[in-house]
Amino acid sequence: MGVLRLTMAQALLRFLDQQYVQLDGKEHKFVKGVMGIFGHGNVLGIGEALEREPGSLRFIQGKNEQGMTHAAVAYAKQKNRLEIFACTSSIGPGALNMVTAAATATVNRIPVLLLPGDIFACRQPDPVLQQLEHPMDYTVSVNDAFKPVSRYWDRITRPEQLMSSMIQAMRVLTDPAETGAVTICLPQDVQTEAYDYPEDFFRKRVHYLDRKPASQAAIERAAELISRKQKPILIAGGGVHYSLAYEELRQFAEAFGIPVAETQAGKSAIPWDHPLNMGAIGATGSLAANRLAREADAVICVGTRLGDFPTASKTAFTSPEAEFIHINVSGYDASKLNACQVVADAGAGLKELTSALQARSYKSAHNESELAKLKAEWTREVDRLYGLESEEGLAQTRVLGELNRSMANEVIVAASGSLPGDLHRLWRSEAPKSYHMEYGFSCMGYEIAGAFGVKLAEPDKEVYALVGDGSYLMLHSEILTSIQEGAKVNVILLDNHGYQCIHSLQRENGSDGFGNEFRLRSPETGRLTGDYVPVDYAAHARSMGIKAFSATRVDELKEALRQAGEEKGSTLIEIKVLPGTQSGGYESWWRVDVPEVSTSDKVRAARETMNEHVQQALKI
Repeated sequence: MGVLRLTMAQALLRFLDQQYVQLDGKEHKFVKGVMGIFGHGNVLGIGEALEREPGSLRFIQGKNEQGMTHAAVAYAKQKNRLEIFACTSSIGPGALNMVTAAATATVNRIPVLLLPGDIFACRQPDPVLQQLEHPMDYTVSVNDAFKPVSRYWDRITRPEQLMSSMIQAMRVLTDPAETGAVTICLPQDVQTEAYDYPEDFFRKRVHYLDRKPASQAAIERAAELISRKQKPILIAGGGVHYSLAYEELRQFAEAFGIPVAETQAGKSAIPWDHPLNMGAIGATGSLAANRLAREADAVICVGTRLGDFPTASKTAFTSPEAEFIHINVSGYDASKLNACQVVADAGAGLKELTSALQARSYKSAHNESELAKLKAEWTREVDRLYGLESEEGLAQTRVLGELNRSMANEVIVAASGSLPGDLHRLWRSEAPKSYHMEYGFSCMGYEIAGAFGVKLAEPDKEVYALVGDGSYLMLHSEILTSIQEGAKVNVILLDNHGYQCIHSLQRENGSDGFGNEFRLRSPETGRLTGDYVPVDYAAHARSMGIKAFSATRVDELKEALRQAGEEKGSTLIEIKVLPGTQSGGYESWWRVDVPEVSTSDKVRAARETMNEHVQQALKI
């Protein structure tokens, strides 16, 4: 076997360029490229290798390390984890900027490969610029901060260590149950050191994503449990998308007459107008789904983490007969809420469970006309919210209604603030992957960078980032990257003068509202209680080189959407919306703890209400 003398960075890129995954017989090139910002910790290592090395890896220049990593996460999510980008940064601040996005990937079970530069392994010039010295442990660098947010972490201190490390990295990146952020720390001197790598290290490698079948015993246990139940409900999570199990989900629901509810990650797995789709569930759920959840005696979960939003902080399912069945490729997730575990690929598990229930001639006791009545009632409520008019200005739900009516095959991207609640509850998705929500971490700043990543994944579709003014201010830098790459994104900026989602949460729990609106500091009160801070977001966007429009009325919004659709490059539409005009809860609750001691009667009353809900919650 021959050898190739390469630097560690050159070897890394050659290895990444030869990684493929195969699902259902179809092969995908796994690593599409590298997003990066160069500094002294990586510019002459990976940077030089990207410039000189032959290969098909595409380099995309980020503008903010967190932003570019969010884009990589969104790309992998939109591609159903079959393709990824790696992300590289310099040491110190550049590396730390990626930590938040690493957590976003890991929480959402999305593969992303992080390649932060690291301090000198030889230690000759220490302390080098941007080095954080730890007096009790000299081996520590800022990159140790990635450990709790990574599914696999390593530091390459000798060039030959790369080989075993990357095999393990690929194992985690391509494992649907274990995937998340993988961090390989690269000391800047080691990146440039040469080694005689065996040629076999660079051969084409195909990682087979074989669908994990359920054990027959697990299927029998789940089928036996369901067959004793009258009013089951299905919860579709993100695993339905990653398994491409759309048909299996629909067939299962139709075969047994079981209504379907959606998590944020599972939304769009089944068309909104399917008779059995009851919409969102939990704290941001629909009235139809939440009422069905309350009376459900069996909750069949498919590919969901079961976070506190879909379970309404474990208060959504109040029937004393309720039992949980969970089909999930991850045993960790499948075990939640003391569920009957079916550890399997979502599609395979649904197909096997369908056969087992058909053999038992099972049918739920749900009445079709009652389900239709529930769905029609909710449809009318969404229509009402979508049509709200106010002489004072535009309500947020009215804006979303206009957007929803104007979009068919487009992809919307959102992540934080009040928009996720309204979108989960109200948005009518017609096709799979048309709804891209990052709500595992609900990371402010994901939206625009995420939309750029989605556009890279879906170049032939219009992509819209729905973002509030607070999140826009936090991270909008990848607008420039979208221009640079010719990847059009449309930013829909709803300006409600602050962090109004949290402002509303405060007031719902006894507060008068403090510190969450974008107001000037008042000379009289010494607090942020003055007029709203005036910001021209459209002008700001134009300064970065994109077409921007403003709207304060529905007719202006319609015209702006028309013009934005005709543009070839990225756009922004600034829409002034009335604060506090998002939709409310529908027979649901979400736990945010209220102070036990307060001088406010309203706060003390809110604490009592909270305690009542806690007493009703499942203690699992």
